[in-house]
Amino acid sequence: MTPKTPALQRWLLLALALLGVGITFSLGLWQLGRAAEKTALQQARTLQAQKQVLDGQTLNADWTQPQLRADLMHRRMVLVGHWLHEHTVYLENRQMNAKPGFFVLTPLKLENSGITLIVQRGWAQRSFTDRTALPQVKTPVERVEVSGNLAPWPSRLYDFGGEEKGPIRQNLDWQSFQQETGLDLPPVTLLQSGEMSDGLLREWPVVASGVEKHHGYAFQWFGLSALIALLYVWFQIVQPRRLQRKA
Repeated sequence: MTPKTPALQRWLLLALALLGVGITFSLGLWQLGRAAEKTALQQARTLQAQKQVLDGQTLNADWTQPQLRADLMHRRMVLVGHWLHEHTVYLENRQMNAKPGFFVLTPLKLENSGITLIVQRGWAQRSFTDRTALPQVKTPVERVEVSGNLAPWPSRLYDFGGEEKGPIRQNLDWQSFQQETGLDLPPVTLLQSGEMSDGLLREWPVVASGVEKHHGYAFQWFGLSALIALLYVWFQIVQPRRLQRKA
Protein backbone atom coordinates (compact mmCIF):
# COMPACT_ATOMS: atom_id res chain seq x y z
CA MET A 1 0.00 0.00 0.00
CA THR A 2 1.62 3.26 -1.13
CA PRO A 3 1.78 6.20 1.29
CA LYS A 4 -0.43 9.19 0.66
CA THR A 5 1.15 11.90 -1.39
CA PRO A 6 1.52 15.42 0.10
CA ALA A 7 -1.04 16.69 -2.40
CA LEU A 8 -3.60 14.11 -1.28
CA GLN A 9 -2.93 14.98 2.35
CA ARG A 10 -3.50 18.65 1.65
CA TRP A 11 -6.82 17.92 -0.04
CA LEU A 12 -7.85 15.67 2.84
CA LEU A 13 -7.01 18.36 5.42
CA LEU A 14 -8.91 20.93 3.38
CA ALA A 15 -11.97 18.66 3.23
CA LEU A 16 -11.82 18.03 6.98
CA ALA A 17 -11.44 21.74 7.70
CA LEU A 18 -14.38 22.63 5.47
CA LEU A 19 -16.47 19.91 7.09
CA GLY A 20 -15.60 21.14 10.57
CA VAL A 21 -16.34 24.76 9.69
CA GLY A 22 -19.62 23.79 8.05
CA ILE A 23 -20.85 21.67 10.96
CA THR A 24 -19.93 24.15 13.70
CA PHE A 25 -21.31 27.11 11.74
CA SER A 26 -24.57 25.22 11.14
CA LEU A 27 -24.85 24.42 14.85
CA GLY A 28 -24.39 28.11 15.63
CA LEU A 29 -27.18 29.02 13.23
CA TRP A 30 -29.39 26.33 14.78
CA GLN A 31 -28.88 27.80 18.25
CA LEU A 32 -29.79 31.27 16.95
CA GLY A 33 -32.90 29.76 15.36
CA ARG A 34 -33.93 28.15 18.66
CA ALA A 35 -33.52 31.50 20.42
CA ALA A 36 -35.64 33.22 17.76
CA GLU A 37 -38.35 30.55 18.04
CA LYS A 38 -38.58 30.96 21.82
CA THR A 39 -38.68 34.75 21.54
CA ALA A 40 -41.41 34.65 18.88
CA LEU A 41 -43.46 32.14 20.90
CA GLN A 42 -43.24 34.27 24.04
CA GLN A 43 -44.23 37.39 22.07
CA ALA A 44 -47.23 35.54 20.63
CA ARG A 45 -48.28 34.42 24.12
CA THR A 46 -47.92 37.96 25.43
CA LEU A 47 -50.12 39.30 22.64
CA GLN A 48 -52.74 36.62 23.34
CA ALA A 49 -52.73 37.44 27.05
CA GLN A 50 -53.31 41.13 26.29
CA LYS A 51 -56.59 40.43 24.51
CA GLN A 52 -60.01 40.65 26.14
CA VAL A 53 -60.50 38.39 29.15
CA LEU A 54 -62.78 35.43 28.40
CA ASP A 55 -65.27 33.57 30.58
CA GLY A 56 -66.28 29.93 30.78
CA GLN A 57 -68.79 30.12 27.94
CA THR A 58 -65.87 30.36 25.50
CA LEU A 59 -64.86 26.82 26.38
CA ASN A 60 -68.00 25.45 24.78
CA ALA A 61 -66.16 25.22 21.47
CA ASP A 62 -65.20 22.71 18.80
CA TRP A 63 -61.67 21.84 19.84
CA THR A 64 -61.08 19.79 16.70
CA GLN A 65 -60.63 23.03 14.76
CA PRO A 66 -56.90 23.95 14.86
CA GLN A 67 -57.50 27.62 14.09
CA LEU A 68 -60.02 27.99 16.89
CA ARG A 69 -57.66 26.36 19.35
CA ALA A 70 -54.84 28.66 18.23
CA ASP A 71 -57.07 31.72 18.65
CA LEU A 72 -58.04 30.77 22.20
CA MET A 73 -54.76 29.35 23.47
CA HIS A 74 -52.98 31.47 26.11
CA ARG A 75 -55.93 33.88 26.39
CA ARG A 76 -56.69 35.29 29.83
CA MET A 77 -59.74 33.73 31.47
CA VAL A 78 -61.75 34.20 34.66
CA LEU A 79 -63.76 31.13 35.64
CA VAL A 80 -66.33 30.61 38.38
CA GLY A 81 -67.25 27.19 39.70
CA HIS A 82 -66.57 24.46 42.24
CA TRP A 83 -63.51 22.26 42.67
CA LEU A 84 -63.91 18.52 42.18
CA HIS A 85 -61.27 17.85 44.82
CA GLU A 86 -61.78 14.08 44.76
CA HIS A 87 -60.16 14.03 41.30
CA THR A 88 -57.08 16.06 42.23
CA VAL A 89 -53.88 14.72 40.64
CA TYR A 90 -50.30 15.40 41.72
CA LEU A 91 -47.88 15.23 38.79
CA GLU A 92 -44.49 14.28 40.20
CA ASN A 93 -40.97 15.17 39.07
CA ARG A 94 -42.04 18.70 38.16
CA GLN A 95 -39.74 21.57 38.99
CA MET A 96 -40.24 25.19 39.93
CA ASN A 97 -37.32 27.44 40.81
CA ALA A 98 -35.04 24.40 40.34
CA LYS A 99 -36.79 22.49 43.15
CA PRO A 100 -38.49 19.09 42.60
CA GLY A 101 -42.10 18.68 43.56
CA PHE A 102 -45.64 18.30 42.22
CA PHE A 103 -47.82 20.19 39.78
CA VAL A 104 -51.27 20.07 41.40
CA LEU A 105 -54.18 19.63 38.98
CA THR A 106 -57.85 19.76 39.97
CA PRO A 107 -60.97 19.72 37.76
CA LEU A 108 -63.14 22.83 38.08
CA LYS A 109 -66.87 22.42 37.32
CA LEU A 110 -67.96 25.74 35.88
CA GLU A 111 -71.12 27.47 36.94
CA ASN A 112 -74.05 27.74 34.49
CA SER A 113 -72.27 25.93 31.66
CA GLY A 114 -71.88 22.25 32.58
CA ILE A 115 -68.25 22.40 31.47
CA THR A 116 -65.47 20.91 33.57
CA LEU A 117 -61.90 22.08 32.99
CA ILE A 118 -58.61 20.86 34.41
CA VAL A 119 -56.83 23.67 36.26
CA GLN A 120 -53.07 23.58 36.77
CA ARG A 121 -53.31 25.19 40.18
CA GLY A 122 -49.64 25.49 41.05
CA TRP A 123 -46.59 23.74 42.46
CA ALA A 124 -46.03 22.13 45.86
CA GLN A 125 -42.80 20.75 47.29
CA ARG A 126 -42.47 17.04 47.84
CA SER A 127 -41.64 15.41 51.16
CA PHE A 128 -38.03 14.22 51.24
CA THR A 129 -38.74 11.54 53.83
CA ASP A 130 -42.00 10.05 52.54
CA ARG A 131 -42.46 9.94 48.78
CA THR A 132 -46.07 8.80 49.17
CA ALA A 133 -47.04 11.81 51.30
CA LEU A 134 -49.28 14.39 49.65
CA PRO A 135 -48.55 18.09 50.20
CA GLN A 136 -50.95 20.18 52.24
CA VAL A 137 -53.15 21.91 49.66
CA LYS A 138 -56.29 23.80 50.58
CA THR A 139 -59.21 23.08 48.26
CA PRO A 140 -62.29 25.15 49.17
CA VAL A 141 -65.65 23.45 48.86
CA GLU A 142 -67.49 26.70 48.27
CA ARG A 143 -67.79 28.59 44.99
CA VAL A 144 -64.46 29.95 43.77
CA GLU A 145 -63.26 32.39 41.13
CA VAL A 146 -60.12 31.32 39.30
CA SER A 147 -58.09 33.40 36.86
CA GLY A 148 -55.34 32.30 34.55
CA ASN A 149 -54.35 31.59 30.96
CA LEU A 150 -55.65 28.85 28.72
CA ALA A 151 -52.84 26.37 28.20
CA PRO A 152 -52.18 23.03 26.48
CA TRP A 153 -52.56 19.74 28.31
CA PRO A 154 -49.63 19.13 30.73
CA SER A 155 -46.45 18.08 28.97
CA ARG A 156 -45.59 14.41 29.13
CA LEU A 157 -42.46 13.16 30.84
CA TYR A 158 -40.73 9.89 30.08
CA ASP A 159 -42.30 6.91 31.77
CA PHE A 160 -42.15 3.12 31.55
CA GLY A 161 -45.67 2.73 30.22
CA GLY A 162 -48.65 1.24 31.91
CA GLU A 163 -51.82 2.86 33.19
CA GLU A 164 -51.34 5.08 36.21
CA LYS A 165 -53.82 5.25 39.07
CA GLY A 166 -53.99 7.15 42.31
CA PRO A 167 -53.35 10.80 43.12
CA ILE A 168 -49.58 10.74 42.42
CA ARG A 169 -48.72 10.21 38.78
CA GLN A 170 -45.92 10.83 36.33
CA ASN A 171 -48.25 11.89 33.53
CA LEU A 172 -51.93 12.53 32.97
CA ASP A 173 -53.40 11.11 29.80
CA TRP A 174 -56.42 13.09 28.60
CA GLN A 175 -58.50 10.22 27.23
CA SER A 176 -57.66 7.80 30.04
CA PHE A 177 -58.50 10.39 32.70
CA GLN A 178 -61.88 11.06 31.10
CA GLN A 179 -62.71 7.37 31.10
CA GLU A 180 -61.51 7.00 34.69
CA THR A 181 -63.50 9.94 36.09
CA GLY A 182 -66.47 10.04 33.71
CA LEU A 183 -65.79 13.74 33.11
CA ASP A 184 -66.14 15.33 29.69
CA LEU A 185 -62.96 17.43 29.55
CA PRO A 186 -61.74 19.72 26.78
CA PRO A 187 -58.14 18.94 25.69
CA VAL A 188 -56.88 22.15 27.28
CA THR A 189 -56.19 23.39 30.80
CA LEU A 190 -56.17 26.63 32.72
CA LEU A 191 -52.76 27.69 34.01
CA GLN A 192 -53.80 29.46 37.19
CA SER A 193 -52.09 32.77 37.90
CA GLY A 194 -51.75 34.95 40.96
CA GLU A 195 -49.75 35.01 44.16
CA MET A 196 -49.06 31.90 46.21
CA SER A 197 -52.25 30.65 47.85
CA ASP A 198 -53.76 27.36 49.03
CA GLY A 199 -50.18 26.25 49.69
CA LEU A 200 -49.27 26.44 46.00
CA LEU A 201 -46.57 28.41 44.20
CA ARG A 202 -47.36 29.81 40.74
CA GLU A 203 -44.06 31.06 39.35
CA TRP A 204 -44.57 29.29 36.03
CA PRO A 205 -41.52 29.14 33.74
CA VAL A 206 -41.36 31.66 30.90
CA VAL A 207 -41.02 30.20 27.43
CA ALA A 208 -38.39 32.75 26.42
CA SER A 209 -36.17 31.82 29.36
CA GLY A 210 -32.95 30.30 28.09
CA VAL A 211 -32.63 32.62 25.09
CA GLU A 212 -29.36 33.94 26.53
CA LYS A 213 -28.16 30.35 26.84
CA HIS A 214 -28.86 29.72 23.15
CA HIS A 215 -27.01 32.92 22.23
CA GLY A 216 -24.07 31.78 24.34
CA TYR A 217 -23.99 28.38 22.66
CA ALA A 218 -24.20 30.04 19.24
CA PHE A 219 -21.22 32.25 20.11
CA GLN A 220 -19.23 29.18 21.14
CA TRP A 221 -20.05 27.31 17.93
CA PHE A 222 -19.21 30.32 15.74
CA GLY A 223 -15.98 30.78 17.69
CA LEU A 224 -15.03 27.14 17.14
CA SER A 225 -15.85 27.50 13.44
CA ALA A 226 -13.56 30.53 13.17
CA LEU A 227 -10.83 28.72 15.13
CA ILE A 228 -10.86 25.75 12.74
CA ALA A 229 -10.61 28.10 9.76
CA LEU A 230 -7.75 30.08 11.34
CA LEU A 231 -5.80 26.96 12.28
CA TYR A 232 -6.10 25.62 8.76
CA VAL A 233 -4.95 28.90 7.22
CA TRP A 234 -2.05 29.19 9.65
CA PHE A 235 -0.68 25.65 9.41
CA GLN A 236 -1.51 24.93 5.75
CA ILE A 237 -0.92 28.30 4.09
CA VAL A 238 0.99 30.78 6.27
CA GLN A 239 3.52 28.45 7.88
CA PRO A 240 4.54 26.62 4.67
CA ARG A 241 5.12 29.96 2.92
CA ARG A 242 7.24 31.23 5.81
CA LEU A 243 9.35 28.09 5.69
CA GLN A 244 9.79 28.47 1.93
CA ARG A 245 11.03 32.03 2.35
CA LYS A 246 13.56 31.00 4.98
CA ALA A 247 14.77 28.21 2.74
